[in-house]
Amino acid sequence: MPQRDATLNWQGPATSQTERALVGLRDLIVSGEIPVGDRVSEIETAARLNLSRTPLRAALQRLHEEGLLEALPARGYAVRGFSLREIGEAIEIRGMLEGLCVRQLAERGCAAALLAQMEDGLDAIDDLLVGRVFTAADLPVYIAANARFHEQLLVANGSALIAQEVERAGKHPFAGPSALVQLGVTEGEVQRHLITAQDQHRAVLEAIRNHESARAEAVMREHARMSLRNLRRVLRDGEGAEALKGIRGATLIRREEESLRP
Repeated sequence: MPQRDATLNWQGPATSQTERALVGLRDLIVSGEIPVGDRVSEIETAARLNLSRTPLRAALQRLHEEGLLEALPARGYAVRGFSLREIGEAIEIRGMLEGLCVRQLAERGCAAALLAQMEDGLDAIDDLLVGRVFTAADLPVYIAANARFHEQLLVANGSALIAQEVERAGKHPFAGPSALVQLGVTEGEVQRHLITAQDQHRAVLEAIRNHESARAEAVMREHARMSLRNLRRVLRDGEGAEALKGIRGATLIRREEESLRP
């Protein structure tokens, strides 16, 4: 079950006109080229993407369902902004679902071969983070390895329903497992954040192996929440403009005072 790239750079191979419209329109939104609150013009956007209006309308409907667009009273759609509360709720939902996934794994037991595969994946992440300086060039490799670990947990659990709901939750802006991995003012700060996340990966795998279901679930939910805490911190400390530069879709974040409250 492939996960969406939660950095919001969801540009996989487009296999149809509708998929091309979906990828192109999403890119215009998360890059900030169509600002929050602006109405999406079908004629202008279709011309911009070199597509007809039929696949564009299908893409508009899809992105409305995903939450990136809101319906306007007089027809059409506008780009939505997201408060920290909304981002937090989406992250919490994903954390609850992944927590359920690993709790069930710990209760039922996980095949040794699958545990070994996940261990190998975490070893590969260690190679990126331990004993070396982590740079921006390493991010794509980390994001792929991180997504693979989260996917392996779902595959090991074997529940099509949980996998489907985790994928659905991960489509919300900033809710996916790698959405905010580069959140930090310096590369050293990013590396410290990722090392903490990796410790949590190890703790979850250990809990699954030892059949510690409550621990596995608690660590997985805390793992999801960590990115939101970091996002709140950089916005509160006035570091937001610099720290959010590398976050795709940062222009969608509404930074009202009330959204910064716990």
